[in-house]
Amino acid sequence: MILVIDDHPLFCEALQMTLSETPGLPDVSTAATLDGGLAALRAGPMVDAIVLDLNLPDVAGLDGLTRLRNMAPGVPVVVVSSMSDDRIIAAVMHAGAAGFVPKHAPREDFVAAIGVALRGGHYTPDGYTAPSETAPDNTERSVIDRLSDLTPQQARILSLVCEGYLNKQIAYELSITETTVKAHVTAILRKLGAQSRTQAVRIANSASFAEILRR
Repeated sequence: MILVIDDHPLFCEALQMTLSETPGLPDVSTAATLDGGLAALRAGPMVDAIVLDLNLPDVAGLDGLTRLRNMAPGVPVVVVSSMSDDRIIAAVMHAGAAGFVPKHAPREDFVAAIGVALRGGHYTPDGYTAPSETAPDNTERSVIDRLSDLTPQQARILSLVCEGYLNKQIAYELSITETTVKAHVTAILRKLGAQSRTQAVRIANSASFAEILRR
């Protein structure tokens, strides 16, 4: 099965139709949010590939890709986005995506990207180049690597911390104890190399595409 996670109904419908009509590809299901996609992964059946929109209502920057790879480490993720700057593509690919397709690309490109991903390869759009001036610098690579070390639960807690939630509010939101939240926050700080929640938020935000494009 191919899981498409995108909050634009028309895009989802068009991509589902395109992939479903392509001989040899698995069935296609959709989710409108990252949480919906994660729930689909937990519920099964086994997913062969994931198509992920980076601009979802419940996720920012590379966090969605990181959480999907943590939950389903063997499943290739093809990223789609209306933003197609080389620096964004470079960051996405370094974060572990199996491919990147601009949303304005022709339908054949989406089929090609999924085919490459299912065969264990990596797909980037025509015209993409990753010279040193457009690739993520060493600091960005380090941030992405550290964020990729977080478990799905830790990534979710970090996203709530970035939204300004207190430990008590996070505990209520995730139906866990405040003591458990504190333990997760301590582990998050250690993995990110942060000395405080504020520093952890800065590190997480540095992986956002707005920050990448300012470099």
